[in-house]
Amino acid sequence: MQMLVSSARGDWGTMSPKATTPRSSAHPGALPGLAEPVGPRFPIVGIGASAGGLEAFTELFRNLPPDTGMAFVLVQHLDPSHGSRLPELLSSKTPMTVTEATDGTSVAPNVVYVIPAASDITIQGGVLKLTSRPLSGQHLPIDSFFASLALDRKTEAVAVVLSGTAADGAAGVRAVKSEGGTTLAQDPGTAKYPGMPESALATGAVDFVLPLPELARQLLVIARHGNPAATSPGAPDVRVISAEDPHLVDVLDLVRSATRADFSQYKQNTIMRRIGRRMMMQHTESMDAYLDLLRHDPLEVEALYQDILIRVTSFFRQPHVFETLKEAVFPQIAEAQTEGQVRFWVPGCASGEEAYSLAMAWAEFWGENHVDKASFQIFASDINQQVIDKARTAVYPEHRFRRLARAAG
Repeated sequence: MQMLVSSARGDWGTMSPKATTPRSSAHPGALPGLAEPVGPRFPIVGIGASAGGLEAFTELFRNLPPDTGMAFVLVQHLDPSHGSRLPELLSSKTPMTVTEATDGTSVAPNVVYVIPAASDITIQGGVLKLTSRPLSGQHLPIDSFFASLALDRKTEAVAVVLSGTAADGAAGVRAVKSEGGTTLAQDPGTAKYPGMPESALATGAVDFVLPLPELARQLLVIARHGNPAATSPGAPDVRVISAEDPHLVDVLDLVRSATRADFSQYKQNTIMRRIGRRMMMQHTESMDAYLDLLRHDPLEVEALYQDILIRVTSFFRQPHVFETLKEAVFPQIAEAQTEGQVRFWVPGCASGEEAYSLAMAWAEFWGENHVDKASFQIFASDINQQVIDKARTAVYPEHRFRRLARAAG
């Protein structure tokens, strides 16, 4: 079998047969989704830390006022055999209410919730869900919470990675970024333990990398523009973009000139939301000002392009589709194919999980039915060069394969 992956911005590249079996990496992937959000609408900030976390939390909240209009959920790696003193210690550093999270709590703004020891935490419909920490296996509480937060709050999700070792939080920031949320990381040079911030940065999904005082100020900017109730007098709501704005066509023309990607027929609401998000990050108050920035900053054009693209994918993301392929489609292909290669094409393959899922599904069908036919070939393409590069490596989080094994029985 051969896998060919291509970007609309580059040539086709061939993956060797040895690379067609996805390999695992130490970095965890996005977790399964939860229900659509039903809770009250305000930004929720998930903050992950490990070693050095107490000092990082303390400095961050020392620089935040008590009335941001945001809720904060702190997820720290804790010794499961000892209770956490973080609520007590942090209460003396911030005027906000600091409390240990409990199962079934509806999250409220201007409150800090701390994960209990020996627990994992997620959020669904604005309500915190606690489960017992697994006794064995890799423990990734930050990724787990960030992934659920991304699905629950979408563009109002904020993920922050602070001091810590290893890579927990890296996959989580990708999940938040994929759903249109905002991602931040402590500047590794200022972190007591830089491993976690560096792992988050390696994903390419972090919007802001800042020392803690500046990170706190950036959270205030996000609160001001993302939560109308917290908007200060005279602060522009740059997230509201009119479809009739005459500069919109010029913005898309600049993106097309730089990337060859024509978004003029793309979902208009998505386009306007992503432009508004980039304007907020760049502190520009009008489309005219943002257009001028794009004309003089090629990196911002690329950043807008990456923000517009949708990169959400996973292995066997829609299981019923693959069951239909195996039961209804593959038998017809096998029956009709008498010689030569069977060829598949996966357009919009993102980081490749869907293409490899197709390969696994066909190989399984082939093996189960002893189909004595010629070899097969899968073509996979995507407009985004960054995700194509990821697909070519065929390296994926070990965590995702454990989920596949559990789902299989």
